[in-house]
Amino acid sequence: MTSTGTPVTVLIADDDPLTRSGLGTLLGAQPGITVVGQAADGVAVVEQVRLLRPDVVLMDVRMPRRNGIEATRHLLAEHTDPPKVVVITTFENDEYVTAALSAGASGFVLKRRPVPQIAEAVRVAAAGEAVLFPAALRRMVAARPLDSAEALPRAALTGREEGVLRLMATGLSNPEIAQSLAVSLETVKTHVGNVLTKLGAQNRTHAVVIAYESGLVVPGLQGA
Repeated sequence: MTSTGTPVTVLIADDDPLTRSGLGTLLGAQPGITVVGQAADGVAVVEQVRLLRPDVVLMDVRMPRRNGIEATRHLLAEHTDPPKVVVITTFENDEYVTAALSAGASGFVLKRRPVPQIAEAVRVAAAGEAVLFPAALRRMVAARPLDSAEALPRAALTGREEGVLRLMATGLSNPEIAQSLAVSLETVKTHVGNVLTKLGAQNRTHAVVIAYESGLVVPGLQGA
């Protein structure tokens, strides 16, 4: 975990050398960000993470040898303290993005966003928060085939836990959920932890994907 005042270390994974070098230079110039390495494909990502131990991997999904989805699954399975994975993509409706989120990525960011916003997504992920864009996530999940839906163990969640999960799906942070429900931040953290455990979710982003795919949260009916 990155301590206060310590730069967030980032590994950039993209099969386009111009994207890697350009983004590496620009991102490395942002406050609190240190780019420690680059990888051209999903196999190299795993090797570089093993050597460099970055806090965050900025992961393209469409790469040779092993795509970003499989690379994310591999990283989470191999490491007891894996890096956070932020998917970087050209299209917000990329069908691979939702699969990457389900595999355990902390969120996604669009390549066309200004570099300071990409840097902020990296910082947010490093801090353990979700990098979510609810409207885009709803569109992606709504476009997926019905047979991709995951079953939500609804009976396992208490009413308050379901309510917290619905608020997570709107993109609210823990402090915002605490304010909305008029409860303490520690209470919200406990509920979020219980939701992740009961759903078997890698992180809060994965829990939100499960909520959409199971029908607990209906695309188009939640607030942005």
